[in-house]
Amino acid sequence: MSKSGMNRRQFLHTTAVTAAGAAAAGTGTILVDPKGAWAMSLQALDEHTATTLVRVARELYPHDRLGDIYYAKVVESLDGKAVANKDVGKLLADGVAELDKAEGAVKWLDLSPGYRLASLKQLEATPFFQTVRGECITGIYNNPDVWRHFGYEGPSFEFGGYIERGFNDLGWLENT
Repeated sequence: MSKSGMNRRQFLHTTAVTAAGAAAAGTGTILVDPKGAWAMSLQALDEHTATTLVRVARELYPHDRLGDIYYAKVVESLDGKAVANKDVGKLLADGVAELDKAEGAVKWLDLSPGYRLASLKQLEATPFFQTVRGECITGIYNNPDVWRHFGYEGPSFEFGGYIERGFNDLGWLENT
């Protein structure tokens, strides 16, 4: 048993029961990481739209250090906005449909990286692209869980600023 009081078997059972309960209650789609590392419940977006949006977020802001869970959090936020405003849900679904038809019969997720990027560039000026881009900026870079991957210790204004807290802490720079 772990320090949290729950062993792996109990965790998996609890997660499965919760997911089954959410599905039975009709809360929407459950998006599961193919590697099994995370899952989320969606209320407005379907699985294909959500999966595509996770990949779009990674294409827009690619960071090898970040797992898909951080990009999925962006999609979860977009799903919440789509629940609150049906027009946002339609915008996202229509945007994914545009991406899927950009290269003919091949879905956007199945395209090579170069074609995926070219398809995204074609939509750069659209409200769909700008909505997803804006959500990525706040959803990724305002997330304290992401900061540690970049070595950012967080804001320091509540500690008096950086002058007395890390301004001169450059381990890679020789003391002169």
